[in-house]
Amino acid sequence: MEAPNAVLVMGVSGSGKSTVGALLASELGWKFYDADDYHPEENLMKMQKGIPLNDEDRIPWLCKLHDVLRRDVASGQHVVLACSALKKVYRDILIQGKDDAPLKCDDSGKEEKPVEVKLLVVHLTGSFDIISGRLLRRKDHFMPPELLQSQFDTLETPSAPESFIQINVDKNLSEIIATIMETLK
Repeated sequence: MEAPNAVLVMGVSGSGKSTVGALLASELGWKFYDADDYHPEENLMKMQKGIPLNDEDRIPWLCKLHDVLRRDVASGQHVVLACSALKKVYRDILIQGKDDAPLKCDDSGKEEKPVEVKLLVVHLTGSFDIISGRLLRRKDHFMPPELLQSQFDTLETPSAPESFIQINVDKNLSEIIATIMETLK
């Protein structure tokens, strides 16, 4: 695999994406983004009411994240992104943008050589019981535990030709980071 210029830490809510992503970025000296910080207010309100997001809600958000990744990679910055990215099409949008999305990703009308986001997907995986237990202990988060099942139902596990590794969340944080660092060597 060609060396990635971006790492996506993905999984259902409560899998530890933000914690792992921030620690990994710090370890690597890369820039860290938490996709939750980019949700529009409407998405947050929907989730707070216990309503799962649909593709129409997610695609403009994913396009915005693609633009952030592309901008940083174009400037030579390596990036770690914590994002649920539950479906393969969502991960594709993060890498390539989306031509036929309801809201197009920003192309700014420039005709320069497109920047290639070379993404390593780190899928944090675990049982429903372990992850729902984590969610129930989490305070002050917009994502209610009741939506966890909808995330498991939506999840499309990464597979070839995606560049990915899967790590079970029952490992401790230092083991998870060590596994990712070893993969990046």
